[in-house]
Amino acid sequence: MRFSERFRATKRAPLLQVLKSAVATVAAWLVAGWLIPGPLPVFAAIAALLVVQPSVNQSLGKAIERSVGVIAGVVIASVLGLVFGQSGWVVLAAIVIAILIAWALRMTTATSNQVAISAMLVLALGGTAPEYAFDRVFETLIGAAIGIVVNAIIVPPVLVEPARRDLALLGGELAASVDRLARALEHPQRPADIERLMIEARLLRPMRDAADAAITDAEESLTLNPRRSAHRGEIAEQRRLLERLGPIVTQVIGMTRAVSDHYDTGLAEEPTVQAIADQLRRVAHDVRLAVHLADVVPEPPTSAIPALTSPLVVSPPKSGHWILVGSLMEDLRRIREELLEAEPGAGTPGPD
Repeated sequence: MRFSERFRATKRAPLLQVLKSAVATVAAWLVAGWLIPGPLPVFAAIAALLVVQPSVNQSLGKAIERSVGVIAGVVIASVLGLVFGQSGWVVLAAIVIAILIAWALRMTTATSNQVAISAMLVLALGGTAPEYAFDRVFETLIGAAIGIVVNAIIVPPVLVEPARRDLALLGGELAASVDRLARALEHPQRPADIERLMIEARLLRPMRDAADAAITDAEESLTLNPRRSAHRGEIAEQRRLLERLGPIVTQVIGMTRAVSDHYDTGLAEEPTVQAIADQLRRVAHDVRLAVHLADVVPEPPTSAIPALTSPLVVSPPKSGHWILVGSLMEDLRRIREELLEAEPGAGTPGPD
């Protein structure tokens, strides 16, 4: 890993998110300073800065996490300060005790760190009186509340675009994998070509998982979001599309594995295999069409009419490829059900 990769992200955070963090921090500093005269409102500013998250729901969770950590840290620091004073060793002891208490209570890592940091700041800034501790807790609550309000009012984020992007990538690569499999059935392949075909098919799984994670984040971003009504239907449609594409990913990987395990150069001469290749091209078309109709990609495919108009009916293969043909036919049946959203068993192809 290069040195810069240890502190640089792969992509920048949205500029709006950065500006919202700045607005929340400044507002928390000014409001807390006005309501609580005395020390600089550091706790309020830190709380507001940390609370502005990619979604309103995450902001609420971070606010709770921050508030619990500060309250616990302030209590620990106040007790130790009242009993032992404010010497350097007391600060160190407060940090260690805070970490151990957080561990004993099974707090999250972020909350545990917050407990220790709050205890250290309270003792380092020189306040152990009960009034000082109460003010710091109140100050933190002010900053957290302002962070939530700013994140909810100023264009609250809805993570639709990342979900749409990952779904488009999945749909495009799934269709491309099906097309590649069709070409492999139509023309003789070298061992290296079959191996590459299998590697490319396996890449569909992480792409499916990435799309699922992106849609989950999009669904989570609607929680407590004032803009949720405008996007709920779109995200629900993305989830339905993924539920259709997910099983197809499994079937395509299985078909590719079957071809890889049972391939020989005479496979392309089998008429039934050529018919299956034609069906696979229809599958690729219908996958692209389904992705377009779900408003994931704006460009329509060549034809807006589904290509899987009828089940494939074939005669028993005359060669020794009947095991592979049977396996591919069963997978095609399942793919057809997913694309047509038919009842299980409807349109089942079989030998004539």
